[in-house]
Amino acid sequence: MSNIKLFESKQVRSAWNEDEQKWYFSVIDVIEILTGSSIPKRYWSDLKKKLSIEGSEVYEKIVRLKMLAEDGKSRNTDVTDTETLLRLIQSIPSPKAEPFKQWLAKVGYERMQEITDPEQGIDRARENWQKLGRSEKWIQQRMTGQETRNKLTDYWKDSSVKKGDEFAYLTNIIHSEWTGFTIKKHKDLKGLKTQNLRDHMSEAELIFTALAELSTRQIAETDKAKGVIQNAVAGKKGGKIAKDARLALEQKTGKKVISGESFLPPAKQNKKINRK
Repeated sequence: MSNIKLFESKQVRSAWNEDEQKWYFSVIDVIEILTGSSIPKRYWSDLKKKLSIEGSEVYEKIVRLKMLAEDGKSRNTDVTDTETLLRLIQSIPSPKAEPFKQWLAKVGYERMQEITDPEQGIDRARENWQKLGRSEKWIQQRMTGQETRNKLTDYWKDSSVKKGDEFAYLTNIIHSEWTGFTIKKHKDLKGLKTQNLRDHMSEAELIFTALAELSTRQIAETDKAKGVIQNAVAGKKGGKIAKDARLALEQKTGKKVISGESFLPPAKQNKKINRK
């Protein structure tokens, strides 16, 4: 389960390993936070060489996992678990080392709470969005859309669709059908890289995304869709329902539903504008 955690409003890519029951964190993201370096990959490259020469156990416990890169694609990156990361932090002089250790402990504790009480995970998601300045109205729509999404993916799981690439493929079909954009093109429009597109959608975009996914699930259930091909057909039908509704609204209001606006900080917003 890939995820994004926030440390002092900075993103840390992470993944929960269900079999091992532990978190893995992107080493590059942690180094960037602790050092403030604009080139954390070079810092990590030099540190890896040093650890290797010293024969450090830390170096041997670094693994590679696919996580979202800056170009929006899933790429292999160095990750490690909490125990190893705590050892790694000792090799990085930083005033943020102690606060970060406390943050790691908190993340682990919260995950254990969420396993026994999933509602706590929902509450923390709400708190994170509030910290990022989202309105209560937006948060409610985001959470409603997530519930709709979860019901669709539950159906996919039960109808022989595999997590990962197949989920992404079907999601892109639905999205492309109702928006006219691939997910990547939509992210490019908003100037996003590794960020979650849904976390940067407008209220209208969230509503139409939910409509497309709700329609897809109900059509798939009616047609008893099985496997990727049949669910892709349902996805196009569901996406078209949302597309037709979007076009009707745009015709009535004269306003586009698909927006280039996002919740990026002002500096990144300016970069986005300059690229156009």
